[in-house]
Amino acid sequence: MIDIQLTDAPLSLDACYQYVLSDDAGGLVTFVGTVRNQTKGKQVLRLEFEAYAPMAIKEMQKIAEEAVRRWPVLKISIHHRVGVLAIGEVPVIIAVACAHRKAAFEACQFAIDTLKETVPIWKKEFFEDGEIWVAAHP
Repeated sequence: MIDIQLTDAPLSLDACYQYVLSDDAGGLVTFVGTVRNQTKGKQVLRLEFEAYAPMAIKEMQKIAEEAVRRWPVLKISIHHRVGVLAIGEVPVIIAVACAHRKAAFEACQFAIDTLKETVPIWKKEFFEDGEIWVAAHP
């Protein structure tokens, strides 16, 4: 019912989708976060993500469990990547399956919003004129 991964390997949307795929699900919602080429009008060259893995995995599990408790989630997959990522690469994927679309959308939004607020994952943005550590959320 719950699939959590924190890895330095490239993430697979298909793997998350296949995990949540269910004959009982009328709604499958996915969120794919990508590395964009700018922030606040400044050119981004790449990002680096670091995490305190034991706590990050525990917090991601708690998010999934809370989504299952609050909505009729059949399956949920939360994957996050660490390491250096280039523009266009994927640092986070969340997939949720519910019997109905509204619950799937709500649970997926809850998962990404809560992940950004509570999971100990940090990102470093690299620019032409330097770099800065920031939270993994805007």
